[in-house]
Amino acid sequence: MIEPSGGDAREGGASPLLRLEGVTKRFGALLANDAVDLDLAQGEILGLLGENGAGKTTLMNILFGHYAADSGRILVADRRGRLRPLPGGSPGRALAAGVGMVHQHFALAANLSVIESVTLGTEPLFRPWQGRRDARRRLRTLVDETGLDVPLDAAIGALSVGERQRVEILKALYRGARVLVLDEPTAVLTPQQAERLADTLRGLASRGLGVVFISHKLDEVLALCDRVVVLRHGQKVREAAADRVTKAELAEAMVDRPVQAPTRLRGQPGAVVVEMSAVRVGAAPGREPLDDVRLSVLEGEIFGVAGIAGNGQRSLAAVLSGTLVPDSGQIRLRGVAWPKGGPLNLTRAGVGRVPEDRHAEGVVGAMTVWENAAIETVRLRASQRLGLLRRRHLIDDAERLVRLHDVRCRGVDVPASELSGGNMQKLILARVLDREPRFLLAAQPTRGLDIGAVAEIHRRLLEARARGAGILLLTEDLDELLQLADRIAVIHRGRLSRPLAREAATLRRLGLMMTGQVADAA
Repeated sequence: MIEPSGGDAREGGASPLLRLEGVTKRFGALLANDAVDLDLAQGEILGLLGENGAGKTTLMNILFGHYAADSGRILVADRRGRLRPLPGGSPGRALAAGVGMVHQHFALAANLSVIESVTLGTEPLFRPWQGRRDARRRLRTLVDETGLDVPLDAAIGALSVGERQRVEILKALYRGARVLVLDEPTAVLTPQQAERLADTLRGLASRGLGVVFISHKLDEVLALCDRVVVLRHGQKVREAAADRVTKAELAEAMVDRPVQAPTRLRGQPGAVVVEMSAVRVGAAPGREPLDDVRLSVLEGEIFGVAGIAGNGQRSLAAVLSGTLVPDSGQIRLRGVAWPKGGPLNLTRAGVGRVPEDRHAEGVVGAMTVWENAAIETVRLRASQRLGLLRRRHLIDDAERLVRLHDVRCRGVDVPASELSGGNMQKLILARVLDREPRFLLAAQPTRGLDIGAVAEIHRRLLEARARGAGILLLTEDLDELLQLADRIAVIHRGRLSRPLAREAATLRRLGLMMTGQVADAA
C-alpha cells in the first residue's frame, strides 16, 4: 500500500495519482468521450456520475486498457509520485501501473478458494509451494491492514455477495493497485453491507489509495465521496466538492433537466389478482429453489419482494412468467387456475412481464424497435390479417409507443441493440403497459439505470397501479421498494417472509431479513 501524503484532495493538497487529458473515443458516428479531463489525488474518493450512455464506462474501460483512446493521454503516478504516460489498450499494463478495477458483475470462479482466486496468475513458475506460503502470508497481512475480512480457504461459491466483493477488491490490492475503480459497487448489497464497504473505502483512502466510485445512487455518492464529476453525452459538464453540491443539482446536471421523483398516493387495493399457495421448486443446476412460497397480490397495489441475488427471485419470476413449472403448489389468477402453455397464454390472460435481463430476455437486439414492440402481440388476432402480419399497423403502433413513452431512438426501423439500457427498458414497459395488464411482474426494472430513467419507470408503474393493476416488484434496491411498494416481503434461501406494511418497513430491518438475521416479519 502507498503511504498517505497528508494533504486534502478536495483542496488540491494531495499529490495526483491519476490524470486524464483530453481523452476522446469514437465508435463509428457515436462520440462516447469528448476531450475529457479528470484528476484523482492520493487519498481521494471521486464520484463519477452520468446517465446511461454518458460515457462513464467507456472512460473507465480506456483507463483499464480494455479500449484505446483515439486521442488524449492518461498519466499514472509511479512509486515515487512522478506522473508517467500509461499506454492504452492493455489491462496488463494498467495493472502493472497500479490501476485496478472491480466490475459490477464479479469475475470469480465458484469452485476456487479465496486465496486461489486472489493469487491466480501471480504465482511463480518455480518453487510453487514456497510461492503459496508467501502468498498466504502476504494476503493475511493485507486482510489485517484493510479490514477486508474473508475466509481465505472458503470456496467462492459459498460466500455471500458482500464477501465476493471483498475478494475482488483484495485481488486488485494484492496486485499493487493504487487507483481503484468500482463500478456500481452497492447495486447488489444490503444496507449493512453497503455501510461496511463505505467504511472500507474510507480506510483505504486514508492509507493513500485513490478511488473512482461509479454509482447512480446519489445519496451514497454525496455521503462517501470527496469530489464528484458529472459526464453528459461524453463531455464533463460538472465538477464540484461533494459537500458543495446538492442531490437535485447533480441529477439535473446528469440529464440536463430538473428531475422529480413521482409521488405514491395512498391506494385502495381491491380483489386478489394472483395467489400462490405452497409453491415449491426443487434445487437443480442453474436453478434457485423455492420452499413453500405463499403470497397474494391485490388489484391496485405494488407488492415488493426484496432479497439478495440467488435466494429464489429468478425462480419466482420464472414461475410467474410461464417459463418454469413448479414441482408442487397452486397458483391462481383472478380466482381461476394459472394459465398453462407458457408466456403466450399468460399474455392472452392479461399478465404482463418485465424480465430481469433486458438484453437476454427483454429484447432481441438484432430485431428492429418496431419488431420488439410487437413481439408479444404478433400472434394475437389484431396484429394479423388473413394470417399475415399487418406490418404498417405494427410500425404505426410502435411509433405511437415510442412517442408516448419517450423512447429515444433514431427511428423504429433501427436495431434494438442501439438503444441505451434506459430506453430499452422503456420500450419493454411500453409494449407491456399498453395492453393494460391486470397483473404485472416487474423484475429488477431499474437495475443500472440513471436517475432520469428511474423516475420515468417509477411513474409508469405507479400509473399502472392507479389503473387497478396488481404489480409484483422484485428488486434488490431497497430505496425503490420503500418508495413504490404498499407491502414488502423478503425472500431468503427460497422462503418468503410474511409481508410488512410499507409503514412498518425500514432499511435496517429489511437488510437484516435479507441476510437471515431476522427470521420473519411477523
